[in-house]
Amino acid sequence: MASGLRTQPCLGQTLANISIMEPAPTQPRNIGRAILLAILCTTVGALSAEATLPEIKGWYAGLTKPWFNPPNWVFGPVWLMIYVWMALDASAAWDNRAARRTFFIILPVNALWSLLFFGLHRPDLALADVLIYLILLVIWIRQLWPLHRDHAKLQFIHLLWVSFATVLNASIWWLNK
Repeated sequence: MASGLRTQPCLGQTLANISIMEPAPTQPRNIGRAILLAILCTTVGALSAEATLPEIKGWYAGLTKPWFNPPNWVFGPVWLMIYVWMALDASAAWDNRAARRTFFIILPVNALWSLLFFGLHRPDLALADVLIYLILLVIWIRQLWPLHRDHAKLQFIHLLWVSFATVLNASIWWLNK
């Protein structure tokens, strides 16, 4: 150029050359799948509550608990939130066969904990179950991470909660053995 100024590509051309990852359009099938998975997850939670609720004022009330044991009312809302996130994350990663398989293994392992801890009054067996649950959860997060990073990040909250629950379970077992 005669003026000595260098030309710069216009913004539109620059953006056209950048690979931008846009979210997939919302499809009715995906929404329906997310709703069905949310129903499945919350049903697992409701079935677990069937084993839990009758024991809260009975057997569980008589246990020695650590100082960091939260109030009983905290568990229901936290698990409801986690179950909904699990459903959304599983729906988003539905095409990832390994992640889908791990999700469907996690659900019964999750439900088994309530049956062991509250139904059978076996904190020791429940502790073994929750350790398996933690391993599966880490595997699931690793499976989600490459393509569904935001969904994997939501599961970090799940992982923190289950880690806390593991310490709580171990403490209750230790204090009452």
